[in-house]
Amino acid sequence: MRPIGLNLLRSRKMGTQEMIVFLIFVALFAGFSVFLPGFLNANNIALLLQAVSVLGILSVAMGVIVIGGAIDLSIVALMAMSVAWTLQLINGGMPVPAALAIGLASVALVGLINGFLVAYVEIPPLFSTLATAGCIYGFGRFVLISQDTVYLPTNLGVIEELGKGRVFGVPMPVIVFAVIAAVVGLLLKYTKFGRFTYAAGDNRAAARITGVPVRPLIVAQFVLSAFIAFIAGLVQATAINSMNTRITDSLLVYEIILVVVLGGIGLSGGKGGIRNVVVGTLLIGTFLNGMTIMDIQFTTQNAIKGLILLTAIVIDQIVNPRDEQTSQQGDI
Repeated sequence: MRPIGLNLLRSRKMGTQEMIVFLIFVALFAGFSVFLPGFLNANNIALLLQAVSVLGILSVAMGVIVIGGAIDLSIVALMAMSVAWTLQLINGGMPVPAALAIGLASVALVGLINGFLVAYVEIPPLFSTLATAGCIYGFGRFVLISQDTVYLPTNLGVIEELGKGRVFGVPMPVIVFAVIAAVVGLLLKYTKFGRFTYAAGDNRAAARITGVPVRPLIVAQFVLSAFIAFIAGLVQATAINSMNTRITDSLLVYEIILVVVLGGIGLSGGKGGIRNVVVGTLLIGTFLNGMTIMDIQFTTQNAIKGLILLTAIVIDQIVNPRDEQTSQQGDI
């Protein structure tokens, strides 16, 4: 493991970055509220909360993987295709519980495959999950799903409340995001799974020597991430009444990575937490919403997001340099 003093120093750096990102979010939100017509419109705030919630849920899933020292580029494809298939099964007459069980089983299988490729075959996760993303989309569209957009069934019942419901006036997507963030945060902080995740992300070889079951742990991380992605897909589909499989080709996965890195979770692994994901989500979600209201062209938005992501990665490399042992993992 790294020396305790170094870990404490880096912990303070992560806390400082978290506070800086939160203050930037407050300033950005205040600036948009004053100078951007339509930003505080009730409909826009509702759309902002929905977008932020789905982005945040996916970022929690990615955060677990990155803290463990890996990355998952298949998360958006997994979300879109599993939920679209589930909705299609229900539209075809399958009972809702059975379709949901099949959807959950499918994401668990993909999580197991991703974890196996990274942990046991030892393929760098950047490449293995990029390949599985293509396989998920290609197989799904060729074999399972007959159209690009699958619309919400009329018999979903209480599941539909995930995207449309409110509790004491608070939109249900926000509550789902808060619950998932709280549960995963507690899981990382107070359980062996969490302690082992930080240990393996910090130094995989040293963690293995101390008795951490690194390979099963990696598989568990990918399975957990897959389950969370499925929930995010259900929230999005029920909020907008459909799931468009073309979202797989979007830059959503890069927005998720941007949230994680900018929020303060180091790409070298073993650092940061769910609070970093929350503040990163608030900042990036608000920024993307502001760009949309300003009618900035889609290609220009992509260029801006790419530039911010590149800058965030460079800063992360400077603040959290990979030491010799970490660099040998070849995770990213």
